[in-house]
Amino acid sequence: MFFGRETRPIHRAIASSNRPFFPGITGDEGASFKFLKNLNIPLKNNKNWRSLRDLTFKERKTLCSALANYLLDKGLHFEIENLIGNVYTLTKEEPHTALRDAREFAVLLNSTGRMNRPSLGLSICMGDRGSSLIEANQILEDYRKNINKYLLWVKEEPERMKEFENIYVIYGDNFINEKIVGTISSIIVSSLQNLEKPLLAFANVEEENAAKFSMRTTGFAIQKGVNLGEVMQKAAEKFNGKGGGHNIAAGAQVPIDKIEEFVNLVNILVGKQIAGMKIAS
Repeated sequence: MFFGRETRPIHRAIASSNRPFFPGITGDEGASFKFLKNLNIPLKNNKNWRSLRDLTFKERKTLCSALANYLLDKGLHFEIENLIGNVYTLTKEEPHTALRDAREFAVLLNSTGRMNRPSLGLSICMGDRGSSLIEANQILEDYRKNINKYLLWVKEEPERMKEFENIYVIYGDNFINEKIVGTISSIIVSSLQNLEKPLLAFANVEEENAAKFSMRTTGFAIQKGVNLGEVMQKAAEKFNGKGGGHNIAAGAQVPIDKIEEFVNLVNILVGKQIAGMKIAS
């Protein structure tokens, strides 16, 4: 279950995975490349990079077994189940394109919405494979550039991401686009120094006088009893906001003047969960 099975080189698809998370491989294309070379899986077909769709059944079996053993060696047995899942192939679309794999198709559509061009996504869904698709691919490229811009912004100044006792917090304030803050937290969470601490990120939505929060974590925290959906729901209710989600990913929105209080409460609630205490009402 890796994103980019139609379009990404195999080593890049694995290096970009955060569920499952591979310590020492996730976020490091060089390490991923070396791992695959040691399995004697050819990464190129002539001069072209192979993608996951190009793997033979035997190669897929070899890769899956090796990754499962790698996770076991790292003490991450709970991540093995994430190696397997459903793949939806849109068979009428061209191979090696973002439209053939449903997950990649969804990301393309998502980018048009995030970049305020939803009509392009609608046109593609209605069958336009001409100018709308060309423009949407450019929108996707711009979307990725924005993501990289925000990632660099976070890393430029240490105070933009603070470490609390039980969580990390990214202060996106008025810089990070509130529509992309969830994507940013999903990417950064797998590169945190302490993977047992969840990541909370927020961006201001000034026209609503609110702050939009996104929270992500890894299997390490889940194993300790952390449930982000419960945390965000409970904390948001305290400040007349709305929140919720899943154990590994959640979100909330609260008034701007309650940001610091909200952050402190989330830190406390995560600490209670780690200590084995129930926080849900």
